[in-house]
Amino acid sequence: MSNLVIKVAELAEDFPAIQAIRKSVFQEEQGVDPALEFDGKDEISDHLIAYLNLEAVGTARIRYLNDKTAKIERLAVLSTVRGQGIGKKIMENALQVIANQNIPEVVIHAQEYVKNLYKKLDFVEEGEIFEEASIIHVKMRKYLHSQSKSIS
Repeated sequence: MSNLVIKVAELAEDFPAIQAIRKSVFQEEQGVDPALEFDGKDEISDHLIAYLNLEAVGTARIRYLNDKTAKIERLAVLSTVRGQGIGKKIMENALQVIANQNIPEVVIHAQEYVKNLYKKLDFVEEGEIFEEASIIHVKMRKYLHSQSKSIS
């Protein structure tokens, strides 16, 4: 997978590819309502996009809830390239982007069937399972180690 490149998206340039990936995964595969998928929060979020052999194949969104917590959402990898670790690499990159912002805590609403991916990244389940967009989810949380020391 040496031809995998993951970068922070330039919204104007990369958003059409992000939309296409999310439409394929969430709307076409999982039946999520477009109004739920495209919720008006994309403009206030950071996005990652993954390119494999120059083709856009995966994405995730980082939304900053406050100065201490970020939420990674909309992790999606095209079905044609799943099983190659791309989702995990996108998550690792997202966690690094968040750590670089000195945000200590990350939350996700993980689809139940992929929660083990997040467990491998040291996310911990929190609370009961719940339904979101007609899909079973579980809230998970991870605390990041500070990248820099605060001066007091």
